[in-house]
Amino acid sequence: MIRAGGAKGVDHDWEPSVSRRAATIKDVARRAEVGVATVSRVLSGSGSVSAATRERVLRAVAELEYRPSALGRSLKTQRTGSIGLVLPEITDPFCAELAAGVLACARTLGEHVLLDVSHDDPVRETEIIDRLVEQRVDGVIAVPAGEPAGWRAALRTGVPVVFADRAVAGLPEIPAVLADDAAGVRSAVDYLAGLGHRRVGLLGTTTTGQAYRGDPGVREAAFRATLADRGLVPDEDLVVLARPGRDGAFAAVAGLFQSRPDLTAVLAATHLLGETAVLVARELDLRIPGDVSIVMIDDVPWAELCDPPLTAVGRPGRDMGHRACEVLLRDPARRDRGRPVVLPTELLIRGSCGPPAGMPGAAPRSPRTR
Repeated sequence: MIRAGGAKGVDHDWEPSVSRRAATIKDVARRAEVGVATVSRVLSGSGSVSAATRERVLRAVAELEYRPSALGRSLKTQRTGSIGLVLPEITDPFCAELAAGVLACARTLGEHVLLDVSHDDPVRETEIIDRLVEQRVDGVIAVPAGEPAGWRAALRTGVPVVFADRAVAGLPEIPAVLADDAAGVRSAVDYLAGLGHRRVGLLGTTTTGQAYRGDPGVREAAFRATLADRGLVPDEDLVVLARPGRDGAFAAVAGLFQSRPDLTAVLAATHLLGETAVLVARELDLRIPGDVSIVMIDDVPWAELCDPPLTAVGRPGRDMGHRACEVLLRDPARRDRGRPVVLPTELLIRGSCGPPAGMPGAAPRSPRTR
């Protein structure tokens, strides 16, 4: 011990305080009167240490409020204890559910999640990928924007990647966890056709852009194939692809409803288009389902609050995120199989659909002429 003073014979045995800085493993060793290697063995749970020594080390750790260095631990284990999560949007209800699934799984596996948002911009996405690789994350889960170059660069560094909700053409080596969108669309179209609808429209989108979850090509192909299986020829005027964003959605929905007054039902391929269909129908004084039945892909909280509640195809966003995290961290063998994990969808029948006017059980049609 060193005590300050000197000239008047004050004791110099004074131990420098560690309260003004973070305690180090050397501080713990000094307080416990053991070597650094002994402290390391106690904290890692490896090696042989007597019960008395272990108790002394742990008491020193508590007294000094010592926190092991994550950086030092990662250098030794070659793991940082963190994964990256890249989403198109965080305010989108489906993306929020997917993120919740990833977070829940990561928490059980002792991993932290670093979240960033690409806004479906490939340039921004590439910047995020580069930053996550530089931070040496243990892996990345992403709803990709669609450009393969940045992801190929990540793979070359050895960082594991799992896609969720979308896959990228040309990257079959990256595993994906997807919803069975084709089956969801088939169940919706079969339901509408079973009610007697023959003039069914599709509100789709031109890209995998804002508020579009999944692959638009899969949904349109399933829509056309299901109509054909029912002996119905798809009417090209009833297939409308909206530009990304609310303005594009409003223009597409209003154009369809106003140009085709004979339309009796519509499948909205996104929850944004479903929301817009309800708003436009109200503006045009169209009753749901008396004048038009509406089914929407993606079940979101407000769907049940509509009047009438909106029939929707539920996609398992939370389960998708959880499973993607499991594939990344628990199931590395699956990452080498090249086949996606496909999770089922569910048709949730509510009050927004009914038989077309003139059929038994149909709601009265609006007296206005469209």
